[in-house]
Amino acid sequence: MAGQTFKVLPETCLQPVPSRLIPKSSFTSDRSNELTSSFFDAEDGSVNAGIWECPPCKMHIPSYPVNEMMTIITGTLIITNSEGNQESFGPGEVLFVSKGSEMTWQITEHLRKYYMNAN
Repeated sequence: MAGQTFKVLPETCLQPVPSRLIPKSSFTSDRSNELTSSFFDAEDGSVNAGIWECPPCKMHIPSYPVNEMMTIITGTLIITNSEGNQESFGPGEVLFVSKGSEMTWQITEHLRKYYMNAN
């Protein structure tokens, strides 16, 4: 897909598919319908981008698996870092998480976000 340019809009995504990033035991409501819609996947797996959505959950992440920039579309995400500092992110806010970061990830209301991951 070298040289491809496109506008990043929800309707340009592929059909959402089930995602299994969050362990079932981490969901804090009776819903666990986590979904991913992909915009772009590099052939070598080094970069991917799309929309991810998830119902409320809370989990400790000892080492974040990728470098990720995300923009919250809807919902609320609270991140508590390894020092105990907590920050809340909502619609329109952009955040970056570096690979290897330790944190507690808590979604308090159904979250939908744009993401771009790099390994």
